[in-house]
Amino acid sequence: MEGIVIREMLYKDLPGVDRIEKTCFTTPWDIRSFEYELGCKDTILKVAVLNNQIIGYVCVRTILDITHILNLVVLPDFRRKGIGSMLLRDALNELKRLKPDINLITLEVRESNTAAIKLYEKFGFKVMGKRISYYDKPYENAIIMGLSTAHGNVKSFMKNEG
Repeated sequence: MEGIVIREMLYKDLPGVDRIEKTCFTTPWDIRSFEYELGCKDTILKVAVLNNQIIGYVCVRTILDITHILNLVVLPDFRRKGIGSMLLRDALNELKRLKPDINLITLEVRESNTAAIKLYEKFGFKVMGKRISYYDKPYENAIIMGLSTAHGNVKSFMKNEG
């Protein structure tokens, strides 16, 4: 989509990120969670901006040799336009640069969120398991997905991404 800018999340972005949280999630993160992540040296936070409006974001954190995608979301009016892919690609590229020795990237996604599952599969993520009743409001299982980085070889990150 033309005009989209992907950049680092800043403290000044938190009101827009909070609006997205409250719009898109039944159990949104508190703004203090984002403040905490902004202060973590092992967290990658990116926003998608269109006409000075934040329309999506991604939050990725590394602990030791495992990286977890905590959140990836785009406002409903802007979905299915490639913005989620842009955010994920940008975060993975930064991860490749900053943490070339990680072994695994994981995430959880609602079982009913087939669009997100397809997005992650496009980037090479595979289903690893399921967490029963992981989500609430409504209760739903989570699909656990993972991307092996071939023993720390991050060159394989996006080989299946099209």
